[in-house]
Amino acid sequence: MVELREHCHTRIIPRLKKVIDGEDPSGITKTVDWRGGGGFRYYRLAPSLLAKDKWGNWVINTDYNASMLAETLCKLEGFTYAPSDSVYWQHGHSTERDFIYVTTASLTHEQLQQLSDEVGPERSLLVLCTAFRAKADAYPNLTVKKIPKQALSRCEWGHDDYSLQVENLPKALPEPGQQTLELE
Repeated sequence: MVELREHCHTRIIPRLKKVIDGEDPSGITKTVDWRGGGGFRYYRLAPSLLAKDKWGNWVINTDYNASMLAETLCKLEGFTYAPSDSVYWQHGHSTERDFIYVTTASLTHEQLQQLSDEVGPERSLLVLCTAFRAKADAYPNLTVKKIPKQALSRCEWGHDDYSLQVENLPKALPEPGQQTLELE
């Protein structure tokens, strides 16, 4: 279900809570003799990651700041967003030795070589940048990709059912006393 603006907070969420708690005797609850249970998740959707510029080219939406961009691209790439306080190129990880770095800068060969040296031979780094001036396969521990191209290849165009494919959807913890459904 997708709702907009304050209607979600004034009508939808309170009603969903009452249905789940078994306190809503009206509508479909009454028709199907619903006795409560279930759950839902509430998300605020970010603005569209990409927008067309005045020439019709896909560019990063100006509504995004650096942390929003890094978090979004971590999700698209299947990484856990966990920016390091001490290592500037660690915006997230997929394993304890595989990291992601997101920057809107255009990276030179020298900058990529410095990154490669800092990452070291025991770790790997996915570098997402707006442009780079080097051979992408010149660094054995780096995978270098352009952001707009990478993001566009992961977008699902023409869907109207909101079936978002997000890799790292957090699992909701069951409430005390809530039964869980085991699927085979």
